[in-house]
Amino acid sequence: MEGKRIYLSSPTMHGEEQVFIKEAFDTNWVAPLGPNVNNFEKELAEYVGISHAAALSAGTAAIHLALRILGIGQGDIVFVPSLTFSATCNPIVYENATPVFIDSEEDTWNMSPAALEKAFEKYPDAKAVILVHLYGTCAKLDEIMEICARHQVPLVEDAAESLGSTYKGKYTGTFGKIGIYSFNGNKIITTSGGGMLVAEDEEITKKATFLATQARDPARHYQHSQIGYNYRMSNLVAGVGRGQLLHLEEHKERKKAIRAQYQSAFEDIEEIAMNPLNPDGDDNCWLTCMTIREGCPIIPAQVMDALEKEKIETRPIWKPMHLQPVFEACDFVTKEGFKSGLLAGGQPESVAEDVFQRGLCLPSDIKNTQEDMEKIIGIVRRVFGR
Repeated sequence: MEGKRIYLSSPTMHGEEQVFIKEAFDTNWVAPLGPNVNNFEKELAEYVGISHAAALSAGTAAIHLALRILGIGQGDIVFVPSLTFSATCNPIVYENATPVFIDSEEDTWNMSPAALEKAFEKYPDAKAVILVHLYGTCAKLDEIMEICARHQVPLVEDAAESLGSTYKGKYTGTFGKIGIYSFNGNKIITTSGGGMLVAEDEEITKKATFLATQARDPARHYQHSQIGYNYRMSNLVAGVGRGQLLHLEEHKERKKAIRAQYQSAFEDIEEIAMNPLNPDGDDNCWLTCMTIREGCPIIPAQVMDALEKEKIETRPIWKPMHLQPVFEACDFVTKEGFKSGLLAGGQPESVAEDVFQRGLCLPSDIKNTQEDMEKIIGIVRRVFGR
């Protein structure tokens, strides 16, 4: 179709979503809570193999409640990856705590265990670690968990981008004390907007549900003994999630096929490398990314511009948090030690900065046709003179 736009990662609906939504209408469960919420929590928990789940309005809300439940407060230090989206670290500031940003490692682009060790040397009293599985690729969980256990610090697992990914056969989001998922419109399954907090400890999800419903005390009248939030997922939204969850494995296999096609198409171009996968994991390949070899005269913006001219959506790699103006006063730690958080003469001083400068996200929409994929690949190859 002439003028068709190819998206980075747009929602894919199947029909079952409407069945659950219609059921909510037919039974008049259009109020905030209802059977879809309860069942979505149960079905998601069963899928990832964890005991308890609380359906919330966003993945950001889930991270915020996780920090509240862990008692994070004024002045507390929380370690968090620099190479992530701001939603991972904003909730730290909501609680007046202090983020300390940790560099990535080359093997998965996720939090560097060596840099995390360095951070504990300066901040031995840190109160929590938030780990992200970037673009659906599993982090080095064994090493990160061992460090957290040794320092007796709880791990919050941000699996917003990695629902369906497994590490050594176990689903991401189920390793930490608390795990979170996102169902934003571009995620591997969507509820249009929404999230989930999961834990083995039922008291954690009970507390999350309580705080997410304005922390209303169990009294006949409206009584509140602490500050709460309007963070609960609605029954209609949960219906979309239930329908989407039925197709998660199918979405995952399609995402993996897209990555494999890019990998094969660019293997003869030595200037291009695909984002790394964890050999100990089965990654959902939510977004396929590529980097351009250092020293190559072609830069990511040229590739993105060439695709945009043909109405093909791309995205830069996340700009590291330690380079964001709002976090410029925060510490940033690499495996070598502490950095200023500033680029020296435009040259990357860290893995996170290097990936940001040399990388971009390719269209990874599971609705892409073979013709779409060939068009994308052809444009990229032409940029590199192939």
